[in-house]
Parts: sequence; structure tokens; C-alpha cells
Amino acid sequence: MATIRLFLLVMLMMLVTQVSSLHAGKYNSTLSLGDAAPAWKGLPAVDGKKYSLSDFESSKVIVVVFTCNSCPYAVDIEDRLLAFHQKYGKQGVALVAINVNKVEADLMPAMKDKAKEKSFQFPYLFDETQKIAKDYGAKRTPEFFVLDPDRKVVYMGALDDSPEGKKVTQRYMEAAVDLTLAGEKVEIAETVPVGCAVRFERTRRTKRVRKK
Repeated sequence: MATIRLFLLVMLMMLVTQVSSLHAGKYNSTLSLGDAAPAWKGLPAVDGKKYSLSDFESSKVIVVVFTCNSCPYAVDIEDRLLAFHQKYGKQGVALVAINVNKVEADLMPAMKDKAKEKSFQFPYLFDETQKIAKDYGAKRTPEFFVLDPDRKVVYMGALDDSPEGKKVTQRYMEAAVDLTLAGEKVEIAETVPVGCAVRFERTRRTKRVRKK
């Protein structure tokens, strides 16, 4: 009887492990490949407008990048983002940058200065609630998500195989976009994001007062 119980317990643990793995990617604890992209609504941008995911309905593919001003890894990819937008914007690909950091160097005034300095032609949004980054399971800046025409996640992770532009040999995100535009399956669909940690605000715990 004890042996049967032990066997059932082991089988139950294996089942729980398998089910839980269906709800998270290899490197993302929140999203899995094929999941519907979490939507956002009315996030303010550096151009004074507010954007929702639905505003990009006409785009064939959407690339969402969580980034900021202060992280050196994010700064390093700025020119590559500009080049990507110039190349793929004409092909119906929308590039949307989102910042959730709330330190002074990353707040909206600094974002506007950055966008003006670099001549960003793509939306650069700010979410003071930080909810959208949590919904995507984004933990690094920069961190990329490619959404297909059905707005399913088909790639998530790093921009390419090196944080230094001069040493790049594999362009993971661009390859994912090319394959998605062609209606083909993304070969390398998930990679480890490399960058600074997203500066999530810590929730302070209130101490309970014990009654005497």
C-alpha cells in the first residue's frame, strides 16, 4: 500500500512539473512561446500621444523592446534600433520601445531628451505602474519580444549574440522578424536577455502590531 502511495505521489509531482512548464518559457518565468501578447492601453509617449497595443493593428509584425536611458546595454543598441526601424518599418514592422524605470534618469523628461538627441522615429512609451513589464516577464533592459500577425509571442530574449555591436555574428531578433514575415517558424525563438535589471519598485511590508 505504501509503495502504491509513493508511486502515485511521484507521478503527481511529475505531472505538476510538466503542467507548470507549459506556462513559462525557458528563460522567461511569465510567458511561453505562442502565448497571446499582453496588451497595454493608453501609455504616454515622448511625442505627447498615448499608445495602446491595438493602435498597431495594421502592422504585420510588432517588436516590443523594454529599454531605458540609463543602462549602458540599452544605450549601446540605440543606433541598432534606429537602423532596424529604418529597414523594417517599410515592411510593415512596428517597433515599440517601453520604459518602466522610475529613477530620475529614466523619467519622461529624460526620455524626451533622449528621443530628440537620437531622433527616434518609433514610439517610446513610459509605464509608471511597471505593470506591462511584469505582464511580459521582462527583467532586463534591453529585452525583446516579437509578435506575429495574430499577436502571439514568437520570439523573446536578446537582440543578438553580443551586447557589443562590433562583435555581433547572429541577429536573433531580426532573424525572428524575417521568418515571421515569411510565414515560417522561428528557429531560435528564445534566448537569454543580456542587460541591466529592470528597476522594479519594491513593495514595503507593513509591520503588524501585536495586541497585548
